[in-house]
Amino acid sequence: METSRINDHRTPPSTPAAGCDVVTVPARQGLEAVDILRRGTAEAVGPVLHDDGGATLGFLVPPGTAAAWDVPGSTCTETDGRGLTLAPEPPVAGSDWLLPPGEADLATDPAVLRRALGEAARTIRAADGCR
Repeated sequence: METSRINDHRTPPSTPAAGCDVVTVPARQGLEAVDILRRGTAEAVGPVLHDDGGATLGFLVPPGTAAAWDVPGSTCTETDGRGLTLAPEPPVAGSDWLLPPGEADLATDPAVLRRALGEAARTIRAADGCR
């Protein structure tokens, strides 16, 4: 498993700036985490992107999350709003919204996401162990 933090300053600012970071995880774990978050009573999930190949999901989280993100098997990209717009159109070519802005909270709480990703990983390990 690999953890990384990416600070990409090559992308020019867009309008309007979202001012968020993006946590990217494998699709299977991400979909399980979305289910966990949506079942929770007070744990809301923000906008979520998926790539066209279906390999990854990206959770929008508050700015500054990348500085302390340490969840194995995921990456957190610091965007500072560069290249991201919270519009009906997906902000990245080759992606689409799983949970679009307007149908979700502004961003997923990083602590809540961390717990959901941990629970999702345990669920997947348990399911794979039953085979």
